[in-house]
Amino acid sequence: MPPSSCPYRSARQKVYGLGYSLLVFVYEKMDDPETQTGRLDIVNTIFVDEHRTADFQTTVGIKQILENDGNIDDLVAFMEDRRLPVDDIQAYKLAEEILQNPPEIGYLTISNALQWRLQYRRVIEKAGEIDGIVRIR
Repeated sequence: MPPSSCPYRSARQKVYGLGYSLLVFVYEKMDDPETQTGRLDIVNTIFVDEHRTADFQTTVGIKQILENDGNIDDLVAFMEDRRLPVDDIQAYKLAEEILQNPPEIGYLTISNALQWRLQYRRVIEKAGEIDGIVRIR
């Protein structure tokens, strides 16, 4: 399943989500060269609430650190290991925020780039099982 991209605002989006909900349409495209037309068959339609739009691996890792009584230094080291696009000051501020307000588990796969590259396989698989991820079709 090909990724989509969305504007990058800050590394905080990988931890706390994109800041908006998503409506994901998964489709199969069939081209008819004879009539020079295309047809889209919508296979899945998934609503992802904004509180579930963070990166899965990042939020699961943060949750494990917090469950093991991790501190700011542990969180900053984790961000460095995950290559979150933050400098030292931003990393410490984000770590402090995480300790005060732990993130919910996100269900997107978000890869680092000048734009976020979003993968949706997990939300399609978990639709209807997780609060905030709803299979519409």
